[in-house]
Amino acid sequence: MRNLILTVLCCVICLLCNFVSCPLCWYHAFFLKYILQFYTPWCAYCHTFEPILYEVGAELKSMGSPVNVGKIDTTVHTSIASEFNIRGYPTIKLFKGDLSFDYKGPRTKDAIIEFTNRVSGPVVKPLSSVQLFQHVMSHHDLIFVYIGQESLLKKKYYKAATEYIVHTYFFTASEEVLPKAVTLQDVPAIAVFKDGTYYLYNEIVDGDLSFWINRERFPSYFQIDSFSLYQMGELSKLVALAVVDEKNPSEKSIRYKTLMERLSTEYRDHYKSDYQFGYMDGNEYINGLIMGEVEMPFIIVLNMTIDGYCLPESTIETIEDLLRFLNSVLDGSAKLLGGNGFLQHTKRVFNKARSTVVSMFQAAPFFSCFVFGLPVGIVVLVIWRTCTAVPADDEKPMEGATASPALDAHGRKAKEMQPDGIEKTSEAKKED
Repeated sequence: MRNLILTVLCCVICLLCNFVSCPLCWYHAFFLKYILQFYTPWCAYCHTFEPILYEVGAELKSMGSPVNVGKIDTTVHTSIASEFNIRGYPTIKLFKGDLSFDYKGPRTKDAIIEFTNRVSGPVVKPLSSVQLFQHVMSHHDLIFVYIGQESLLKKKYYKAATEYIVHTYFFTASEEVLPKAVTLQDVPAIAVFKDGTYYLYNEIVDGDLSFWINRERFPSYFQIDSFSLYQMGELSKLVALAVVDEKNPSEKSIRYKTLMERLSTEYRDHYKSDYQFGYMDGNEYINGLIMGEVEMPFIIVLNMTIDGYCLPESTIETIEDLLRFLNSVLDGSAKLLGGNGFLQHTKRVFNKARSTVVSMFQAAPFFSCFVFGLPVGIVVLVIWRTCTAVPADDEKPMEGATASPALDAHGRKAKEMQPDGIEKTSEAKKED
């Protein structure tokens, strides 16, 4: 009864403001819609992200969104962190009813708000008119649409939509509201609209529906950041990247981007199951991944499943050069670098730990000094006390006891000595 009262009171308090930091939020997150940030005080990224989280809360409130925003300190509420299996920081989760959804996109206000609006509403939304269909197409680069009436395929579609709603949009529509350019051979059908065209799902050719959606949920060619690159590890695809400097574009950068985009369009059917194409602005993330530095612009193929990569051995000038490089990666003739072997894994862990420590000192120097200085100070103190300790004298006589005469090297009693070290005479002994 007491817990119920506390929960109700907490709900009332939290509803008064859109941004909350409450230890009981997780109780009623199952009854309301919430975005919660799980953080730790020592996490530099959490401190950087906190102002963005406040902006998200303020904008959602101004939009009249039913989604509340809050945060939980996992160093204080360790049981909550354990229950939700929190491993990295900051971790962002959206709670809707008895479901929870992990946010793995860019840590920007617009991206989080888009995720919130997409996930907090119905998993699959109906498109009831041509105008509504056109409106959705003008606002989203990629959508999935189920066309037709009730069927077993529709049930599979809803199940897959629940799994992938965190990544993209799902709709239903009738044949009448589709663009005239869409031609269906059979109904019901599932289509993905992207890259200015559409592709139909074929159960015989494409196999499992969830697998097909996971493969098609990215545009054929787009700007890839560290968050979307991380998601590529879930796919069985290689990632072909043109790494360029968008702030200082060069002729070589433009050529690499053009070749990659052209390849993704003209050879889509040939490479759709093997490659994801894109470009990345800046080489900071790639340098951290390969634990080295490559001068921009350059082309690289990444295998995110094993953290491996391949670099072309010669300069890429034409689309034929790029095709030869991609084919050499597929047939195994290109040299595979990196990987997740023991040595590489150890180096990567060390690199990550070093970058984390550096970022901690940059964000919170005094707190970081305390965190690292306290255990070091304790260890130094223990070592100093151990080295300077005086050993106990096990032969020390008890009070009131007579000390035993010392023995010489042969086990005989040593001669009694005067204070000045001279042996007593026989007369002196008699006197004694």
